[in-house]
Amino acid sequence: MKMTFYGQFVAGEDQESIRPLIRHNKLFGVGSILDYGVEEDLSAEGAERQELESCTSEAERKGGGTSKREKQYQAHQAFGDRRDGVISAHTYFYANESKCDSHMETFLRCIEASGGASEDGFSAIKLTALGRPQFLLQFSDVLTKWRRFFHQMAAEQGKAGLAAMDTKLEVAALQESVAKMGIASRKEIESWFTAETLGLSGTLDLLDWDSLIANTTALSKHLVVPNMQTGQLEPLLSGFSEEEQQQMRRMLQRMDVLAKKATEVGVRLMVDAEQTYFQPAISRLTLEMQRKFNVEKPLIFNTYQCYLKDAYDNITLDVELARREGWCFGAKLVRGAYMAQERARALEIGYEDPINPTYEATNTMYHRCLNYVLEELKNNAKAKVMVASHNEDTVRFTLCRMEELGLHPANRQVYFGQLLGMCDQISFPLGQAGFPVYKYVPYGPVMEVLPYLSRRALENSSVMKGARRERQLLWQELKRRLYTGNLFHHPA
Repeated sequence: MKMTFYGQFVAGEDQESIRPLIRHNKLFGVGSILDYGVEEDLSAEGAERQELESCTSEAERKGGGTSKREKQYQAHQAFGDRRDGVISAHTYFYANESKCDSHMETFLRCIEASGGASEDGFSAIKLTALGRPQFLLQFSDVLTKWRRFFHQMAAEQGKAGLAAMDTKLEVAALQESVAKMGIASRKEIESWFTAETLGLSGTLDLLDWDSLIANTTALSKHLVVPNMQTGQLEPLLSGFSEEEQQQMRRMLQRMDVLAKKATEVGVRLMVDAEQTYFQPAISRLTLEMQRKFNVEKPLIFNTYQCYLKDAYDNITLDVELARREGWCFGAKLVRGAYMAQERARALEIGYEDPINPTYEATNTMYHRCLNYVLEELKNNAKAKVMVASHNEDTVRFTLCRMEELGLHPANRQVYFGQLLGMCDQISFPLGQAGFPVYKYVPYGPVMEVLPYLSRRALENSSVMKGARRERQLLWQELKRRLYTGNLFHHPA
């Protein structure tokens, strides 16, 4: 195994044995993102059982399994094994709180090792490893319903179909609508929408709307939304048991511990994206970490999946929020790792497919999101992005736009990322040309990384088909740039 698959895709068994590879890559200008690649080798039945147990609340169990959450945000046995159809992402299943503590300790060791390996390191974490997924499902359900309520109010005001950042509600009309619903008295409603909280424009956008849900002390008893099926108003925040509240607090505490360690050793923390039924909560919790830790520079990077239909809305809202609140925006752009599973789940359970309809549409979305962020980088020296892609066209697009916008690689605002053992024909020429580029470096004992390796070998078979052509083209292009002294030249 060490001479074949393991040697190709895994750096070594422990932090000591991976140092030669890290040093070797560094000589060619390629950094490392350390990733402890061990996964629990559960049977499909065991994974389903653990997933269903950890995604069902105490109240739901007592109520015979009935849930008020929308079906997208409920656990379904047919999709209990989240590894199905997933090639390039680690999967964690909740066992107990001590297991989550163990995952946190593993992430801490990766962060420490990344800090020791370079002065400009990254480390990646997954929030499903740090707590009970039931919390992520319920919080995602809340956030989605709250935003849908906003768009429902927008439609009533004749503003349906606008881009997220272009949709603004007239506050006076909104107060009237909310009062008619009987949610609260007019005096209470007026206290929510004050000049102090919303400014003097008389309008409210989606970021203002989202900020209302954060003020749960004043609004929690009023946070209700219309049930689209029954027309009845229902509480937005369902009750958690004391034990569940404690589990939520522990998850947030683990995130805080990791961010503080990253700050201490000078490592950037990338929060990986996951399935769409977890992602609204993951993005919101990551945003809270960014508010706290991205004060001087972007320490926390959120991940945006560009195969999602709402990717552009998500990224434009977060960039605007960072501008308003004055923290440093940091993002990793990926296409996405869960497409087959997401499509099958949406079809089977009966909700809208969240994925772009075609591969070309995803490419267009990726470049649209990337272009928006690159333009932000031009005007904001503290914002940063990682272009995590194996796609030759995307790398070329990025190099071209960097030249046009005057984003020099020495400024280290734009990073590139690829997986270890894949697309070296992209990574190493970029590194040698002076661009900040990183390899995602898994490590761990041979027998314990077999689940990871089996998927990586499958994925790599398709990528290798175009590798020879990509190697030749990229070497020619980047060597020519080195020889001409123009790293940014892009042929018409």
